[in-house]
Amino acid sequence: MKRMKHFFTLTMAVMFALVLAACTSDSEVDPAAEEGSAEGTPSGGQDLVISEMSDVVSLDPHGNNDVPSSNVRYNIYDSLTQLNADMEVEPGLATEWEQVDDNTWSFTLRDDVTFHDGTPFNAEAVVANLNRVLDPAMASPRMFLFEMITDVEAVDEHTVEITTEYPFAPLLAHLAHDGGGMISKDVIDADYQQALDAAGEDMTVEEYYELRDNGEAEEVQDAISSELGKYVTENPVGTGSFKLQSRSPGEDVVLERNDDFYGEAAKLDTVTFKVVPETASRIAEIESGTSHIAGAVESSNVERISNGENTVLDETESMSLSYIGFNTEKEPLNDEKVRQAISYGIDRQSIIDGVYDGVGIPAAGPLAPGVFGYDENVEGISYDPEKAKELLAEAGYEDGLDLTIWTNDSPERVNTAVYLQESLKEIGVNLTVEQLEWGAYLEQTAEGNHDMFILGWSTVTGDADYATYPLFHSSMKGDPGNRSFLEDEEIDSLLEAGRQETDEEKRLEIYSELQEKLVDVAPMAYIHHQNYLTGVNSAVQGFSVDAQGIYQLDDVTIEE
Repeated sequence: MKRMKHFFTLTMAVMFALVLAACTSDSEVDPAAEEGSAEGTPSGGQDLVISEMSDVVSLDPHGNNDVPSSNVRYNIYDSLTQLNADMEVEPGLATEWEQVDDNTWSFTLRDDVTFHDGTPFNAEAVVANLNRVLDPAMASPRMFLFEMITDVEAVDEHTVEITTEYPFAPLLAHLAHDGGGMISKDVIDADYQQALDAAGEDMTVEEYYELRDNGEAEEVQDAISSELGKYVTENPVGTGSFKLQSRSPGEDVVLERNDDFYGEAAKLDTVTFKVVPETASRIAEIESGTSHIAGAVESSNVERISNGENTVLDETESMSLSYIGFNTEKEPLNDEKVRQAISYGIDRQSIIDGVYDGVGIPAAGPLAPGVFGYDENVEGISYDPEKAKELLAEAGYEDGLDLTIWTNDSPERVNTAVYLQESLKEIGVNLTVEQLEWGAYLEQTAEGNHDMFILGWSTVTGDADYATYPLFHSSMKGDPGNRSFLEDEEIDSLLEAGRQETDEEKRLEIYSELQEKLVDVAPMAYIHHQNYLTGVNSAVQGFSVDAQGIYQLDDVTIEE
């Protein structure tokens, strides 16, 4: 282990000097130099400050599918259902539901809810939201959550009927997703009207809805697609326990308590999500009291936070996956043997030990233990450099090959990229490491401009459908999740069968077969299932992180 640590120290020093932008180390930031109270505890009232590595990408719940944005949006928007700590479905904006037949669900809605703009939450709002996320003009990367829905009908003011194309077992869990967050209908209407006006379409939003409902809006949808969503992002109006106070892109998002919330009001007055890219600075801020929460702290900082005079560590087991993605549409990664070879050339345990300080477990496939559909008997690709060389030779690359790997500014992902650059030389793969800013990283990988990339996926529904369909179905290429650009008919068939089967035992059989197939096809190298590590100032009470990686803030208080 000491040898591995020494390897990482030397490699990182060289690579950061020659290839990557320099990052501040923990030892270079003195907590006493950061602003805050002398005692190292936050001063002021119930105003929580969370320092995050990355800015939000969008405040539109039907927009981007990234964790930093979701962590903010979960406080602004509510959904029809919600998942408890055990990943069981519970009432949300819907108080109860009934499965009328295999394809039809009836939902009874709360009758005491208003949006932040004072408009009522009702069945019409639900119809407007689900129709919007399914609208081709919206081109939502979260459409896969609800693409099986064929009709949403407002039966009366507080009853909604949802019809699906086929029986869909995880529907209730999907409705709990951030992508099912309910936006004010007035804001949705204004969003469409602004898009229509900007695109030069001489029609009202009501006229557009009529065309859309009749299947005659294709030309208009193409015209407004680039404009849709801008108004919602600037005016995020939900029913949640917090509402938007201000946003400064690249700097912070400030939420304030919604005093008209239908449930028990939050105890905090405000929550500020502040962008602090460097981990050392985030930790120093919770030590000094400048911030209360430090998001996404690396495992190398566990001891510092755990033993800090004014800090505690929140460690939560997740249902997430870290992986190395391959662009299966680009040579030479369009060759299954090349992808398998690289995967055989990766020592997952060394990455876990050397980069993540032993936090997490190796991944055999995309499903983490605890996710419905996980099969412990699936054998993943293990570290075998000789096998890797054989496969490269069979693919015609016995003399090696050159590739580029992308990473965002996460130190752990950067460290992983540097490790891979060094270790894959053993099998003849020469990697160039490129680091991109978070927003650009998501955009460029969604467009398929990469060879290899490092990313993660959290199974927020606890179901294999969410863990696999967006990552591997051919219709999900790009932004929705399939950044490997995989197109495989057999995998598509298994994915479709898994989401349509209602018998649990048969679903388990389907997902077991799917996992075996995904190991062979190797659209990505499955690295590990990690834990969420969050730094917390000891003045903070009632804070937790759920298995989805979402901060739970409603019961948080700050004790002076």
